[in-house]
Amino acid sequence: MFIDRARIQIKAGDGGHGMSSFRREKFVPKGGPSGGDGGRGASVVLKVDPNMNTLIDFRYKRKFVGKNGDNGGTKNCYGQNAEPLVVKVPAGTVVKDAETGEVLADLTEIDEEAVLAHGGRGGRGNAKFVNSVNRAPTFAEMGEPGEERVLQLELKLLADVGLVGYPSVGKSSIISMVSAARPEIAAYHFTTLVPVLGVVSLGEGHSFVMADIPGLIEGAHEGVGLGHDFLRHVERTKIILHVIDVSGIEGRDPIEDYHRINKELRLYNERLAKRPQIIAANKMDIPEAKENYEKLKAFANEQGIEIFPVSAATNEGLKPLIERVSQMLDEYVEEPEAIEEVKVYQAKPDDEITISRDEAGDFVVKGKYIEKLVAMTNFENDEALQRFQYIWRVKGIEDMLKAHGVKEGDTVHIGTMEFDYKE
Repeated sequence: MFIDRARIQIKAGDGGHGMSSFRREKFVPKGGPSGGDGGRGASVVLKVDPNMNTLIDFRYKRKFVGKNGDNGGTKNCYGQNAEPLVVKVPAGTVVKDAETGEVLADLTEIDEEAVLAHGGRGGRGNAKFVNSVNRAPTFAEMGEPGEERVLQLELKLLADVGLVGYPSVGKSSIISMVSAARPEIAAYHFTTLVPVLGVVSLGEGHSFVMADIPGLIEGAHEGVGLGHDFLRHVERTKIILHVIDVSGIEGRDPIEDYHRINKELRLYNERLAKRPQIIAANKMDIPEAKENYEKLKAFANEQGIEIFPVSAATNEGLKPLIERVSQMLDEYVEEPEAIEEVKVYQAKPDDEITISRDEAGDFVVKGKYIEKLVAMTNFENDEALQRFQYIWRVKGIEDMLKAHGVKEGDTVHIGTMEFDYKE
């Protein structure tokens, strides 16, 4: 089964907790704090696997959670870092943030990888908090939570040549004749419901990948039919092989077919209309085709487009067509990427803090630094609590809350923590 879309949830491992301990050895008086740091949690990495060609695996498993780092030990022993969690994907996978639609990675090369969720930092042991004022701290940090996000995976086939055209013009028949691909072929529209890849070999060292893109219809660029599902597979092709039924047995005009399909390509992506294109005038074995072919040939010559008369049913004309396609691929020069308007993003400082109110009227304190501090503080330890309160005052959060009108007994939220405000 060919699956080219998937939605998955990933969660990187949390950092291990730091240890709070003291040296208790004979002949070592006042040994001091010896708690080690926790290990880093596992990051989630997406990596291209050459043995995959579909996203079907993500139909059955949609949640991936990395292991947590080990906790720190006594005698300043550090916890072990967790190994990254590698999630395998096929080449051509585009990774997007499911909430914002932002493209996070475009994985096209074998073994290419991208870190999509970073593991949490390990908490520091009490040995790291020794200073001239506090020689024997009893608290340690908890591990930092790992990143968590929902991803949208989209597969765009990596093919050299894309076959496009209306349903039932013979695309599947052509790819079955020139390669080992065996798509379903029948005398009804939309026989092919998923893209089909085939390797066309012209001898040692000369081969290319051809993709049979299921039939397009008017409005495909707007998602009509299965337009969006199919059109994105054409984006990576170098050459477009436009298959046209010149027999006219279904009452359509071959020239009008050419214009309509190219309009859909252009409206979906302007760059697709600029790709090198060859017309394959199919079904030449039908008597009515000859007259239509002459009209289409004259039109193609005016447009400066190469046209080849072929018959997928009899194999007529396919060899010179494929040889010309191979020659064009040898001469192909990658088109330069379109220069988009440069957007400048101003990074927010990690310690920036904002205060707002939710629907219930509670105060919500947000900020990367303060939320991380809450997650890594053990509030059951008095020293850890005092440290948090000190940072709370130094950062001016209490003054900010007062400026927003906080009163005794109001509920305040910071990350996953909730408490009642008191002077």
